Amino acid sequence: MDAYTYLLINIFTILFPLLRSFETRIRFASRWKYLFPSLLITGAVFIFWDVLFTKWNVWQFNPNYITGITLVNLPIEEWLFFLTVPFSCVFIYESVRYFIKKDLLAPYHRLISFVFLVVLSVVLVFNIGKIYTVVSFSLAIILLVLHLFVLKPNYMGRFYLAYFISFIPFFLVNGILTSWPVVMYNNMENLGIRLYTIPVEDTIYNLSLLLMNIAIYEYLMQRSAGTATSAGRIASEPKFELENAGS
Repeated sequence: MDAYTYLLINIFTILFPLLRSFETRIRFASRWKYLFPSLLITGAVFIFWDVLFTKWNVWQFNPNYITGITLVNLPIEEWLFFLTVPFSCVFIYESVRYFIKKDLLAPYHRLISFVFLVVLSVVLVFNIGKIYTVVSFSLAIILLVLHLFVLKPNYMGRFYLAYFISFIPFFLVNGILTSWPVVMYNNMENLGIRLYTIPVEDTIYNLSLLLMNIAIYEYLMQRSAGTATSAGRIASEPKFELENAGS
């Protein structure tokens, strides 16, 4: 039974959001056509990173808690992780949008981003030799800079609220993964700071994973809405017939 531990963690992670996707209020299933492309694109980035980190011994997977089925030297459960966890986090994001009508963190999202950028940049400068720290913090910095100065989207307040709420399932899932341990970290490649048994880098890893998914998800929804609006506008425009004038 131990060999199914990581697989069961994936199943229980996605079970509630999956079942609630079809309820009539949030109607999360109706947005899957935007969600799954974001999961695939973001997952490809993180899987590439994951393959390299496993090869470089930044982390390893405990053979006692996985089924032994691998793809590109990664346990199949790790591939599923990039489906189940972001799926559940985006469900939290949509739940926040539905149940909390006021964008509570809208006035503060730029400040939150600036604080993240300053802290991550300072820590990064003094820990260049630690691969997990460098890669996770660098990706987060790039994403935050893009959102803060280039994209300037209107969803960052709700993103941060969903991100902070997601710490509840995050600590539960990652707590199990790192305490049993299912995933074993090489402390030479991280700060060595643990939140219970979870490397602090995991919180930033989760930020990047969720933010990249939300960015693509929101882009696809807005593009679809824009296309629909344009189509509706064109359809509603009066059509004029050309009349032949005799000469």
